[in-house]
Amino acid sequence: MKVLDHLEEWLISFLMAAATLVIFASVVHRYASGYSIPVVQDWLLGLNMGWAQELCIIMFVWMAKFGAAYGVRTGIHVGVDVLINRLSDSHRAKFVILGLLAGALFTGIIGTLGVRFVWENGMHYFVANAMGAVPADLPEGPTTPDLEWPTWIIYSVIPLGSYLMCFRFLQVTVNFVHTGELPRHDHGHVDGLDDEEGVAVGREDGIYRMDDNLHPRKQNKGDRT
Repeated sequence: MKVLDHLEEWLISFLMAAATLVIFASVVHRYASGYSIPVVQDWLLGLNMGWAQELCIIMFVWMAKFGAAYGVRTGIHVGVDVLINRLSDSHRAKFVILGLLAGALFTGIIGTLGVRFVWENGMHYFVANAMGAVPADLPEGPTTPDLEWPTWIIYSVIPLGSYLMCFRFLQVTVNFVHTGELPRHDHGHVDGLDDEEGVAVGREDGIYRMDDNLHPRKQNKGDRT
């Protein structure tokens, strides 16, 4: 379970690092190949880096999809909940659970439709070919222009990311039912600045505080209502 708890961070970190390296290598190749260096220039011109842009676009799409699941787990997504948070605790909890379950339902539907789309986009050919039983009229499916990868592999991020979001919505729902708390993220917080003098001046006045009664959380016995 610990691996699953940090799955998004690891995937996003890997994709971000890989995209940075690919972009860096592509830029260096582009400029370095313009210098008339014997042997080196011929070797660089012989390298095909035309696939770099397409690969980076794919990795950024995957980052965005898994980043959405990460946002559900950490409470980064912004929601308009002013009216809901002004309801009584019992009514507010019901609307919060309803919203979380609606998110799980929506992402579950998108994931299921994504599975069908990926299957019809070439995955059915891959599975049939792996089993050694490919019908004569079964299309192989399209490929990407530069990398020439099967597009169903690229589009598989739709069901994977959507089902992961669905799982995170259900996970947050269960946690809210048991503890009464939702994951929260302080958008005004900047790491490393809280300890500096004068940074939290406005927060003392309650301007940036997140511990008021408008944000769902578990109420302790000593808390004021």
